[in-house]
Amino acid sequence: MDGSVNSYQTTDMLGKSQLELVIKVYDGAISSMRSAHECYKEEKYQDGYEHLEKAKSFVVHLYTTLDTEKGGEIAANLSKLYTHIVCQIDVIAATKDLTILDDMISVLTNLRSGWSELRQKQDQNDHQPTEQTVSGGLSISG
Repeated sequence: MDGSVNSYQTTDMLGKSQLELVIKVYDGAISSMRSAHECYKEEKYQDGYEHLEKAKSFVVHLYTTLDTEKGGEIAANLSKLYTHIVCQIDVIAATKDLTILDDMISVLTNLRSGWSELRQKQDQNDHQPTEQTVSGGLSISG
C-alpha cells in the first residue's frame, strides 16, 4: 500500500511548476501543524510530536531549497524566518504551547498566501494573449 501512495504522490508532482511545488510544501507543513494542535488538545502527545516533526521536515525542505543568489534579500529573510520556525517547533514540542503553535500556523499561512498570489499573477501572465507578426505586417493574437 505504501508503494502505491508514493507512486500517487510522485505522479501528483509531475508537471507542477516550482511555485505549485512550494505551495504544496507549505500545505504539508500547515496541515501537519494543525494535526499536531489537535493531538495536543486531546493530550495525544506522541502523535502531536510526530506531526510536529513532519512539519519541521517540510520547513527544513523550504529552507534547504532557498536560492540565496537569485533570491537576494528575500531569500535571506525567508532563511531567518524558516530557522525561527524550526526553533519554535522545538519549543512547542518541549512545552506543548498551543499559542506558539497557532502563531507558527499563522506565519506559514501568511507566507503560503503570498506564494499563492505570486502563482496567480504568474498564471495570469502565462495566459495573456501574445501578438505575433506574420509576413506582410499582419498581427495575430493568440
